Amino acid sequence: MSSQEVEQAEIAAEQAYVDTVYQRLDASAVVAKSLVQEGLARGHVGNEGGLVERDAMVYQASRRLSALNAAHDGLVFGRLTMLDGESRYIGRIGVRDEHRDILLIDWRAPAASLFYQATAQEPAGVVRRRVLRCSGSTVVGVEDDLLDAENAPADLPVVGEGALLASLSRARDSSMHSVVATIQKEQDEAIRAPIRGVTTIGGGPGTGKTVVALHRAAYLLYSDRRRFEGGGVLVVGPSSVFMAYIERVLPSLGETAVTLRSLGDLVDGVRAARHDEPVAAAAKGSSRMMALLNRAAAAPAPGAPTEFSYFYKDDVLRLDEQALHRVRRQLLSGSKRNRAYARAPQALVDVLWNQVAGERALEKGKAGFVDTISTDHRFVDFVEAWWPAVDAVEVWRTLPGLIDRYGGGFSGPERAALKESWLDGMPSIEDVPLIDELRYLIGEVPPEDDSDDDQPKQLMSFERREREERDGLRSTSSTDDDGYAHVLVDEAQDLSPMQWRMVGRRGRYASWTIVGDQAQSSWPVPAEAAEARAAALEGKPEHAFRLSTNYRNSAEIYDLAARVADHAIPGADLAEAVRRTGQQPQHHLVPASDVASSAVIAARDLLDRVDGTVAMVVPRARLGELTEAFGDLPDRLRVLDGLDTKGLEFDAVVVVEPDEIVEETPSDADGVGRAGWRTLYVVLTRATQLLTTVGSTERWSAALR
Repeated sequence: MSSQEVEQAEIAAEQAYVDTVYQRLDASAVVAKSLVQEGLARGHVGNEGGLVERDAMVYQASRRLSALNAAHDGLVFGRLTMLDGESRYIGRIGVRDEHRDILLIDWRAPAASLFYQATAQEPAGVVRRRVLRCSGSTVVGVEDDLLDAENAPADLPVVGEGALLASLSRARDSSMHSVVATIQKEQDEAIRAPIRGVTTIGGGPGTGKTVVALHRAAYLLYSDRRRFEGGGVLVVGPSSVFMAYIERVLPSLGETAVTLRSLGDLVDGVRAARHDEPVAAAAKGSSRMMALLNRAAAAPAPGAPTEFSYFYKDDVLRLDEQALHRVRRQLLSGSKRNRAYARAPQALVDVLWNQVAGERALEKGKAGFVDTISTDHRFVDFVEAWWPAVDAVEVWRTLPGLIDRYGGGFSGPERAALKESWLDGMPSIEDVPLIDELRYLIGEVPPEDDSDDDQPKQLMSFERREREERDGLRSTSSTDDDGYAHVLVDEAQDLSPMQWRMVGRRGRYASWTIVGDQAQSSWPVPAEAAEARAAALEGKPEHAFRLSTNYRNSAEIYDLAARVADHAIPGADLAEAVRRTGQQPQHHLVPASDVASSAVIAARDLLDRVDGTVAMVVPRARLGELTEAFGDLPDRLRVLDGLDTKGLEFDAVVVVEPDEIVEETPSDADGVGRAGWRTLYVVLTRATQLLTTVGSTERWSAALR
């Protein structure tokens, strides 16, 4: 038979087996649906036990049904032919036949590890490794690796050019996909790293760090489901664009019980999608912000009254600014602002009672005084205005007014940039960790007490105070965000010290996976970020893995990016690109007035030349201009700034004004503008096949000569 006939025969044989697996998958789905219905029916039993049984049954069956549905596309992707003649089929989830015999091994199971670990140098009993390429439930191709030719049967078919290289040449779409069928040995070792402590996954661009980390999350859930599903797995990424790009990976592996959050929406109730200008962003991310935040947490509310007078019987009682300041210090001593909310009325009453001297006033004693003043709307209104319950966003909005007074740690230009950044009143991505910090500094807003609508909101009687102390007032708080069992941080090299504090709170007792490459960092003070990272991890043991092969970029594209790294990024971790396309990057120097039109022409040309996605990467200040210049954007085209390309990949990229991209990022702490060069390095490594630059200057390329 010809090689094509052999391939078709092998596809037909594999299709027959795949059909059997899908039949069992469909049968399992029918069982899961019936269990959901049965569980719902048990809720009509009429007793509490029936309701509990219903909830447990429906939850477990629904979860199983969700996993079955998520894994449906490309369920079977691998086959091992062993030295003893055994065949092991590998898939996204495990499937058994009606006799409980294994039809399909879950890729995370120990029995499947050879699919990733066996090599031609160490075949470990594997003769042939086969990858099945499927569209839905249909086998459309097979790719074989012959690992033990010496012991292979003479009639063993070997088909294709190799699964990995075949997958690298395929067009990208708008989402990241699982690489479960083509995981390489060094990647698999990181995926199956020890559960406890911190697993760091490093390596240059295109080495598969992100997708390996996501597969690790799926592996952890499989290995210890009770721990990681019960405690929760949190995946943190740099932007909403990035999170949308990766959101399909874990469901495609049968895992849906994972929380995906970008840095801009990590705090409940706050969503931010824009970055501040670089100077303000660097100032807000610095640990120097802590002094300002501590001051803001303790400062009086804007417009709070500074004095109070009260006529009681024959006495005129007064609280002047100095007395109120002393009470404020007393209340804040060892207590958070909102936790002290309940004690503020009594503290003020105590000071006022000490001024009572008249005989008529003293006759009724302190209890009579408390009864009178606690129901007087003048006093109640004063207390509410002087010590209101505040939320973190309200306090965050007061920060611009405190910068000149308490922002001594910042330079004049930094203070100006900070005040400018608050003008629209909406939080940026860099503001989210500040709001999170304030939540912890001031405490949660006390709950409304609606038991008696005629009573003031704050606690006004000793009886209620004693009851709440006995019960443990606010013993738990929604700021207790440390309950996750595992935290995965991608693009970790970009986290500012304040962002590390925010993420660290959510993983105090967790194991971690940290993904990053310092050469791609956009944070200008690496030492400060490293100190905050160490504090967030609290001395947990670390297991480090480095991925060394660039699977994303063609060698022609990566050669250019590597020259950028060699020029401006000392110690950059440069991976080895494994494929060549013969397509060199193209550079267009044009007049400044023609940049937008030339960039549009270049993008349209790339759209014509590739079947997948194209990105136009522009300086942040030009986003609106270039989006408008293109008009209606095709689905395959994205217009992004340099920071929003983090973690993404496209078949083709046009980079607009590279020199402006370099210059829009602040210099590092040593005054060298490496942060901008690192951003350009990231941008150049987003392209898998074709790369074009368009600019009115070429200082960046001249520096590489």
